[in-house]
This record gives sequence, structure tokens and C-alpha cells, in this order.
Amino acid sequence: MTISKEQIIQYFKSGIKEKKDFKIGIEHEKFLFDSKNNKRIDYSKVKEMFSALNEFGWNSIKEGENIVGLNKEGKNITLEPGNQIELSGEKLNNIHEACAESYDYLFELKQVTKKLDIKIVSSGFDPISKLHEIPNNPKQRYKLMTNDMPLGGELSLDMMYRTCGTQLNIDYSSEEDFFKKFKVVNSIVPISIALFANSSIVEKKKSDYLSYRSKVWQNTSRGGLPKLFFENLNFEKYADFIINFPILFILDKQKYISGNKYTFKDFMNGKIDEIKNRLPTESDLSLHLSTIFTENRLKKYIELRSMDTCGWDCLCAGPAFFIGMLYGNLDEVYSLISSWDNDKIINAYLDAPQKGFNTQLMGKDLFYWASTLLEISRKGLDDRDILNKSGKNETLFLNHLQKVIDNRTTNADHMITKFSKNEDLKDLYDK
Repeated sequence: MTISKEQIIQYFKSGIKEKKDFKIGIEHEKFLFDSKNNKRIDYSKVKEMFSALNEFGWNSIKEGENIVGLNKEGKNITLEPGNQIELSGEKLNNIHEACAESYDYLFELKQVTKKLDIKIVSSGFDPISKLHEIPNNPKQRYKLMTNDMPLGGELSLDMMYRTCGTQLNIDYSSEEDFFKKFKVVNSIVPISIALFANSSIVEKKKSDYLSYRSKVWQNTSRGGLPKLFFENLNFEKYADFIINFPILFILDKQKYISGNKYTFKDFMNGKIDEIKNRLPTESDLSLHLSTIFTENRLKKYIELRSMDTCGWDCLCAGPAFFIGMLYGNLDEVYSLISSWDNDKIINAYLDAPQKGFNTQLMGKDLFYWASTLLEISRKGLDDRDILNKSGKNETLFLNHLQKVIDNRTTNADHMITKFSKNEDLKDLYDK
């Protein structure tokens, strides 16, 4: 079935769920290094690692003859351009379940990496490697991206090969609920960047940034924070946005084809000669949506993408922070951000990777706003009152962020301290 604008709108509407059915999906990426030489692992090592993970019940995903990922019980491990790996978790009911899932995955991963002499780095940007030193892998789409992405953003290859992030997927109960949540998550991107900054070391040197990952994403093709996202956005306006958005690539007969000359509108109008002018299907739409690299994006759910990857101490903190606001206390946080000036948000967004908490927004620094949002989130999680087996609710996952606020010290600051003490970077590896 081919795709019309009305069908795209219906695609977004099909994501609407009752509040009782809201789920939480977490995705997080890791860098992997060979212990023997401190270099990023190559594809042969990836295959060894994937083979070892098969013993934990993971099943191989292949592209032709090449293993490019694993799956198990609704979870996927995918291979990123520079052999970073990403867990895309199941859609779960609460932070307790989502955090337990991450714990189980990391337990399995660490058994395997220890056996293969692989070290994990949980950082938003590779602190060690130069771009040209990073091995690639045989996934088709990445060859096209390596050629085409730099045309629209000078740091696009750094994004592909040297960044890792944590993403959160959340649901909406109506078009209005989508609008409120989307406006909130885009308005607080600067605060998210400052709070979860964890990429201050670049090429074995202290950088001028707390979140160099965010700096890179701001200079990546197809990324950024469009002004449209602050308007009275509905499904139709988002449909218009993605229809007029350039295509990155098209999957046709199991082969990826560059789309850099075309928009999705061209595709819908049958104007792509390379695929004999065929029209897009729902799977083409889904692929297109996954190649829009804005700070947040809409699929059949909202995907939040502004957090640096971090270690175990904050892996569950980010999702808890957002869930407390968006599922537990949406009206209060929406009321707070509704009076903010869009241009001032954009300015704060551009400043936050470098200035962190010292960035100004609406006459106050981001430390003030982070403290305020943390309390709103805490109230939301208290109201949800979802308990674990020990009788504790989801606020326990905010402990890391409370320490950040109490000490005014982020993971990026800790990274700088570790580096200052020991410049061989061994303290940056996950314990």
C-alpha cells in the first residue's frame, strides 16, 4: 500500500494509547575498545562478541552474510557506524522494569567483554580516538551515510563514528497530549544537555565543552532543534515537515540507494528514477522517520534524544527524570515552559554544550531550571507511586541527579577530574 499525507497523519494517530497503557522504552549506546591497544574494536572483534552473546539466548540478525545485530524477547542490539553497540529495549511499564532490563543486558555484556579483552566506555563522545582511526563495518546504509552526511553538516562523520547517546521513547494519549509533551521536551533540551553532559574529553585532551556530543549533533546534517517544534504542532504539521524533508536513503530490493537529491514528497509523487518511480510504502515511511536526527522526533511514539550516554550511575536517572515530568506531572511542567521565549530557548540550546549550567535562559541559569525540573519530576514519580519489591517508588532513580544538583557537578566534570589525575584514560573505562 502506498503512502498519502492522510495516511502519514493516520500513522501518527495509530500511536495514541490510553494512559494506563503507556510504556517506556530505553535505548543506550556504548563504545568498545580493545584492551591490548586502547583502540576501538574492529568488525572481526564485533563478530566474536556477538557469537559469545548467542550463548545468553541472543539471536543473530544478518544483512546478507554479515551479522549486524542481535535480538532476544523484544530487545535488539544494533551495530552503529564505528562499531558502537546500542541496546533498544522492550517497551516496559515503569522505570523499575526498564532499569532491570538494562542491568541484565549490561551483566551479559560485561561477561562477554571481559572474556574477549574488550573495555567499555560510557561517554557521549569517544575520548581517545581520532576520526580516521575508527574501523567501520559492512552495514550497507553506513557506506551511503559516510558519503552523503557531510554534505549538510561539517561534524556529521563525528556524529556517526564518535558519539553515543541515551534515548527515551514515550507514548501519548491524544494529539493534544502529543503537542504538550513535544513542546515540553523541545523546550527543555538545553537543560537536558547541561544535566546529562558527559563528553568533555576529546582525543585525549580536555575540550572546551562539557557535552561535545551535543556540539557535534548541532553541526550534523538532518539534526538540530527546528523552530517549528515550538509552535502549535499537530500531526498534520509534522507530516508536512517530514514530507518536505530530504531523503537519506531508500531500501529497494534489499539494497540501499542514496536519496540525497530528493525529498519524501518526490518519493510520494513517483519521481525517483533510481527505483523506477515506485511509490513509498509504510516501511519506507518508517525508515525515513528514523533518519531525521533532530533532538526529539515523532514516530508512533515520541523519541527523546538529547542525553549523553553515561555509566550505570545515571543510566536510569535520565528516563526517570523525564517520566516523572511527562507521565507524572505534565501540566505543571507545561505551565512552566509555556511562557518561555522560543529564541531564548534556541540560544540556550546553542550555548549549553560549552557553558553547561552557566547557560542563561529566561534570566536564570540552567542550574536553577534543572533544580526546578528535578522537583517537578520527583512530585510526578511520587504521584505515580509505582513500587518495587522493596516497597520503594521510582524516585530512587533520581538519586544520581540529586547528587549532581547538591554538588553542582556533572559527569562531564567528573570526567575532567579523572583525566587530570590520570591522563592515560584508564579511569574512563567502565568498572
